[in-house]
Amino acid sequence: HIERERQEFEVINRSSENEIEELYKVSKCLRRNMNEVNPTLLYDLKRYYPNSWKHWQDFKEEFVFVYIVKNMKNGIKAGYFRIDLDPQVMAILRVLEVEMLFDIDTFPESQFDYRHVQLQLFDHFVFGIATDKGRKLYQQYLETEKNEAIV
Repeated sequence: HIERERQEFEVINRSSENEIEELYKVSKCLRRNMNEVNPTLLYDLKRYYPNSWKHWQDFKEEFVFVYIVKNMKNGIKAGYFRIDLDPQVMAILRVLEVEMLFDIDTFPESQFDYRHVQLQLFDHFVFGIATDKGRKLYQQYLETEKNEAIV
């Protein structure tokens, strides 16, 4: 699963025209992959499978975190993200947001649709880090997705 995600992220990176599109595509990938993941997965990994948990932690720290920091730095240079942001802090925040989705105490499966929660958290993240230029572009991607869903 981790290797597949790594490959998906790399394809997204190569195929994206800008950092907003890249984040948008990663978010869509996460929403699609959430159908495959049981909400208790991270809890079970941490508690019962320490070697697998370590593998997940390493992937998160060595790939996901680095990937987000790179996206943030490039997005700041391109004018899509605010210049006053600390990419490392924002990368930690984003990783924790994704992990928080799987916290069954915070978001019980019986009360929340995980795809909806992920989209809410992602929108909050993007609108918080983006400049006006970045927000407008992100809204264009959202409108395109909405129009494609209608057709």
